Amino acid sequence: MKLVRLIAAVAVLTTVAIISVSAQQPKPGGATPPVTAAPQTNAAVPDSKMAVIYSDEFMDAKTGILRFASLSATLTKEFQPRQTELTNLEQRINQLTKEVTDTQAVADPRTIQTKRDQLEQLQLEYKRKGEDGQALFTKRRGELFQPLQTDIGKALEAFAKARGITVIVDGSAVPLVYRLESIDITKAFIADFNSKNPATASVSQP
Repeated sequence: MKLVRLIAAVAVLTTVAIISVSAQQPKPGGATPPVTAAPQTNAAVPDSKMAVIYSDEFMDAKTGILRFASLSATLTKEFQPRQTELTNLEQRINQLTKEVTDTQAVADPRTIQTKRDQLEQLQLEYKRKGEDGQALFTKRRGELFQPLQTDIGKALEAFAKARGITVIVDGSAVPLVYRLESIDITKAFIADFNSKNPATASVSQP
């Protein structure tokens, strides 16, 4: 049930990848131009500007993208009743297991068997509710975070174009041997995104 942070990270990494490929997509309504061999002499060197971003910092509760923390809190609140129910079931299972173990040598066999039957039913209930809860959690997580993923992708592309950046490498996904501090745009992008996307944006109800 506590998978929000991991899945959010995966979503962000997918979003950042959009920037590196967007310039390569054919324009709508036009045919893909044929590939021709480039001249071997006097070839023009493309004017490019590279930047690095660390998408795992988007999820920092204090310095990251505020909507991440807000959506995570929403998801946790929505599923807290289910989590509480599972916790209570687990406690009952542990208590009943201890009772059977501690008294099976001295208690009436029929009493022990009754408790074992109860224990089996509780374990089945715990398993079923856990699986159902996980499926609902996964679905709801997608509903909440997919719009944010899309917004981050669009915002990052706009941020790059406005600053003449042609390539963005996600340092959270690609190990970097060396980089200049000046090409790290993580904090600048987070600040820009937060200024345009308040954490209190409305959330659709399940």
